[in-house]
Amino acid sequence: MLPGLRGWTDLQRTPLNNLRLGAMLAFVAGATNAGGLLAVGQYTSHMTGIVSGMADHLVLGDAKLVLIAFASLASFLVGAMTTAVLVNWGMRQRLHSVYSLPLLLEAGALLLFGLLGASLNMATALLVPVTVLLLCFLMGVQNAVISKISRAEIRTTHVTGLITDLGIELGKLVYVNRRPGVPPVRASRERMRMQGLLIGLFFVGGIAGALGFQLAGFVATVPLALMLLTVSWRPVIADLRRTPIPRT
Repeated sequence: MLPGLRGWTDLQRTPLNNLRLGAMLAFVAGATNAGGLLAVGQYTSHMTGIVSGMADHLVLGDAKLVLIAFASLASFLVGAMTTAVLVNWGMRQRLHSVYSLPLLLEAGALLLFGLLGASLNMATALLVPVTVLLLCFLMGVQNAVISKISRAEIRTTHVTGLITDLGIELGKLVYVNRRPGVPPVRASRERMRMQGLLIGLFFVGGIAGALGFQLAGFVATVPLALMLLTVSWRPVIADLRRTPIPRT
């Protein structure tokens, strides 16, 4: 069993557990995003591209694609809102599983994605748009939960932001401090390692997701859902046993 597994999603957290969870979620996001492209022909974590596409289609007069892009954006937004509702409700109820609940929802959405995918050949015209909306919702849920946990320090579906932050730190690293008496510019190697890890695992997850969908089809979502279930079930069991959270 992985070390400190319960702590990955428990309410009582450490920076190391935040990083462990963020790294795993970056892998899941990369796999889901790349696999989703092969499955439905669209990336679903890239809201910048979706908003830009909506503007392009509006100018070109393609109302159908504008509506699809808007629905995708709305689904991502609703996913993030759902995480906020679940986390705040869990806080009010003093649950151990505050952060597990959105991940369990994401695991269920991945399994539902697999079930929908198994039926795509039967009703592609209807189920492809539904599946796109489901994946956008799932990405919104995931990005919001790690953002809440890490207080917006870690993102798992927003690689543009990660690369921007890495570029800022690299700029600090190569900066030449020549003025004595002025606080020097220093790069945070810890942040660079974190950003590099998340970017790398998103990329590795993308490779795994693409290969999985090529070789196994929609059943490739099952290992991803099991990963989320593995890190989420212990706090839920603690709540079912009604173990109270100590008051501070």
